[in-house]
Amino acid sequence: MESIGFDAIHEHEATLTQYAYDRMLEVENIEIYGPPKERRAGVITFNLGDVHAHDVATAVDTEGVAVRAGHHCAQPLMKWLNQSSTARASFYIYNTKEDVDQMVEALKQTKEFFSYEF
Repeated sequence: MESIGFDAIHEHEATLTQYAYDRMLEVENIEIYGPPKERRAGVITFNLGDVHAHDVATAVDTEGVAVRAGHHCAQPLMKWLNQSSTARASFYIYNTKEDVDQMVEALKQTKEFFSYEF
């Protein structure tokens, strides 16, 4: 990490998080929680319409994408958001724009799958 430099790591994380934020807005019915993209750390917390966060995490996992789901040890926040759980994507030096693109496509597929009407 010292050879890369903490400023470079921070810049990569901030740029990638902002890229992910913009790309995730392409997903129908996504709700992103938290501050504007310019003021974020490398984390994006979200829900995908009425699809339960655990279903989102399981579905995107089948596409090779890992997101966390649950209350993230923040039950008072979940209560304030009026949500039982959320999904959370995080980004760091080892992530790429291609990883973000893969996640967004997996989220779109998940939304399409759970929107199917019988």
